[in-house]
This record gives sequence, C-alpha cells and structure tokens, in this order.
Amino acid sequence: MSPADTRAATSRSWGARARAALDALEHLISGLGTSVLAIVALVVLLIVAALSLIGVGLPLAPLALRMVHAVADRERARLTRWGPDVISPGPPPARLSDALRHRETQREIAWLALHAITGFVLGLVALMIALSIVRDGLFPLYWYLLPPGGATPSLGLWEVHDLPGAFTVSLLGVGWAFLAVAALPWLSRLQALPGRRLLRPGPDTDLALRIAHLTATRAAALDAHTTELRRIERSLHDGTQNRLVAVNVLLGAARRALTRDAAETDQILGRAQDAAEQALADLRAVVRSILPPVLAEGSLVGALTTLAANSPVDVRIDADLPGRYASSVEASVYFIVAEALTNIAKHSGARHAVVTLSRRDDLIHVEVVDDGRGGASESDGSGLSGIRRRVEAQDGTFTLASPAGGPTTVTVDLPCGL
Repeated sequence: MSPADTRAATSRSWGARARAALDALEHLISGLGTSVLAIVALVVLLIVAALSLIGVGLPLAPLALRMVHAVADRERARLTRWGPDVISPGPPPARLSDALRHRETQREIAWLALHAITGFVLGLVALMIALSIVRDGLFPLYWYLLPPGGATPSLGLWEVHDLPGAFTVSLLGVGWAFLAVAALPWLSRLQALPGRRLLRPGPDTDLALRIAHLTATRAAALDAHTTELRRIERSLHDGTQNRLVAVNVLLGAARRALTRDAAETDQILGRAQDAAEQALADLRAVVRSILPPVLAEGSLVGALTTLAANSPVDVRIDADLPGRYASSVEASVYFIVAEALTNIAKHSGARHAVVTLSRRDDLIHVEVVDDGRGGASESDGSGLSGIRRRVEAQDGTFTLASPAGGPTTVTVDLPCGL
C-alpha cells in the first residue's frame, strides 16, 4: 500500500470513529431522557409502595406498574432503533397480586432502579464531555469576555490571563475530543446493557407474544413469496415471452420469403436465431435468480466469492462457515449479500466493502459494511425492505446502521437450519 493510500485509509478510519462517537453521544443523550422518566416512575412507585404500607396506596399500585411498563417500553423502542429488536412482553396482569408475581414486571422494576442511576450518570458524563469539547475548544474566542477569576478551563485547573494561555485551553478541548472518540461508544454500550439484559422477553414469556411474532413473520414470508412470484412473472413476460414472440414472427417471415429470396431468408433466420439465444439467456437469468446453480455446484463461500469478483466495488469476503447448511438458508444468505452489494454499487458511492460471515451458536451472522456516503433507508426503494422481509420470513433479525457520511452496516442473523 502506498503512503497516499495509507493516509487515506487512516483518514477514513478516524472519520468512522468520529461518526461512531457522535452516534454514541446521541444514544447516550436519548438514554439520559429515558433515565429521567425512570427516575420519575421510580419515585412514583416508591411513594405508592409507602402509601400501600398504611393501606391507602393499593388502588394506585396497578397504575404505577403500568407506568413502569410504559417507561420500559420507551426504552425498548430506543434500544430497537440502535440495534437488535427488544420485543415488549405486553402489559402486566390486571390483578395486583398476579402483576407482582409476573416475572417480566419484576425485571422491569429491576431495570427501572438500575437505569434511573446508571443511565442518568452515564448520560450526564457524556453531556459533560460534549460540553467540555465545545467550551475548551472555542475558549480563545471568548475568554476575554469572562469576568475576573472566571477565565478557567472546564475543570477549573488554572486561570487564563493571555491569549497563549487561551490556546493552551483549546488544546485541552482537543484532548476532550480524543476522549470522546475513545470512551463514548463504550459508555453507550454500558448504558444500554441493563435494558438489553432485563427488558428482553424471558423464556417464560406469554405464548401469545410468540404467536404474534410468528404470525408477523408468516405474513412477511407470504409477502416475500408473492413479491418473488411477481418478479419472476415480470421477467418472463417482459423479457423471455417477447423474445419468443419475435422468434415466431421471424420464422413466419422466413417461411414466406423462402420461395422468393434465399438471402433474405438467411437474414431473417439469423435474426430469429439471435432472438432465440437472447430468450435462452433470459431464461437462464430467471433460473439463476430462483436458485443460483453455483450454490448447488460449490459452497456458499465460493458462490459469494464469485459474486464479489463480479461486483464493480472492491469487495472482501471474510468467512468462517464450516460445513454446508440448508439450501434455503444458503440461498437466503446469497441473495441478501447480492442485494446488499447491488445497493452499494448503485447508491452508496463506496469504493470498498467487506462481507463477514460467521457461525454463532445456531445462527449464521452476516455483516456487510461499506465506506460510502451513508444515509441508506428502507423507505428509499433501495431493496433493503426486501432484505428485511426475506430475513424475517426465516425468523431471523435484520439491522441497518447508516448514519449520514457513512459507513453503512447491514447486519443479519439467520437460523442456520441445522
């Protein structure tokens, strides 16, 4: 790698870290908001519990538990926007005795107490770091406007009396920025940890939740199947059928010209042969789109390597997938990666992409990352919604992270079918 390429790679790496720090800051600030709600709900719950000890707070207890559940659902929605879905188990039972014995309600109360403290503290720390970056970084612009004794850095370590001292404070702001890049992503994961551990459905969750989830994935499977049939029908109707009609017309013209002009007949037959070859090519393309022969002839990794070699974007495949898997699973992984690479080539402006595949317990983990401009959305007609439908049809999970400026990361976890 040349020095220029090394500098460009380093620049992209620092840009990606800065964007990750900004995303983490947004996550931490939103967590600070839910922690304030958790504090309010915790105070209400403690007041109701205290009143219940003297017999006057029992009628308010179910309302307080519903308030706890509402705050927990806000946190579930927040965590879902930033990672794998955290599904709500539904409201607590109506009867107070049943609600207090309800495992999910107990977990929500435990989360409430943890998030009211840790979420609030970590959010304040992130906010302090962000404000310190701005305050110290811009210090040379306003230090002379501060009252005597107030011209100090954010930590109040010393007093500034001249412009060189003000620029020294701005270097401290640069130090805060480096600290933000290093610490904020870690702090955001720490803030989200109680919610991801305590608010996800437990093994004893009501079967109605699982039935609702299976109903939704079944609907997604039927929708994906219908969409695929429409695509195949459109390909056959607009491509292959029209070419076969042209072949029929040309053969009829050749028969009529056979007794008149041999040269004209030869020309018409040549055009008919070309149309027939194009029809065969269209049929092969449709067949490959149903189940690529390369999967039947070789391994999934080999098929993806061929796919990457044909991509206009430089793609690296990092795969650790021992053995073979169910054909439906391998076909889904193939089409997911193919659609993701097509989106990268058409919309992202990326120069490089990395496809990572690994086995995690009974799941196949797929991650596609590009260095493009970001801003991808499932609602912009880029095919990402089709990937989600295909994944959910197999009871998998799909996550899209694409901040403005990139990078874009598509993460899929599919049951491996073994």
